[in-house]
Amino acid sequence: MDSAGPPRPIEPRPRRRDRHGRGMRGPVAPPQVPLSLSRAESFRDLVQDSVERLERRWPQLAEVDFLVMEVPDPRADSVPLGSALPAGKDRPARVVVYRRPIEIRTKNRDERALLIHEVVVEQVADLLGLSPESVDPRYGDN
Repeated sequence: MDSAGPPRPIEPRPRRRDRHGRGMRGPVAPPQVPLSLSRAESFRDLVQDSVERLERRWPQLAEVDFLVMEVPDPRADSVPLGSALPAGKDRPARVVVYRRPIEIRTKNRDERALLIHEVVVEQVADLLGLSPESVDPRYGDN
């Protein structure tokens, strides 16, 4: 009698192709073609571009957290496009940009980039206690 116990099932090999011999054969797109970004990723990139533009003029913004959230708190009376929270004793200052309200108010990427930059400038100005025009001299120019 064999004391090794019941025979163990053989582990199946991972399939690289489906049962017809087809399947993923290589990358979806060649390396020189960029894959498309989601709307949220594209939005985050626009916010990052705006922040980098301002950080060149205001280096102290490196200490500020810039966040993208889908929607603001539903209990608010109006729908804000962004908000600024001053630094606390255990957290840095924070600027929040709300993606969905901005996307609803814009028709294309160029309009979205302009509105995002205006919102970021306004929130940074609020945080620094300055006027938006002093934060970015091109504020309001379309």
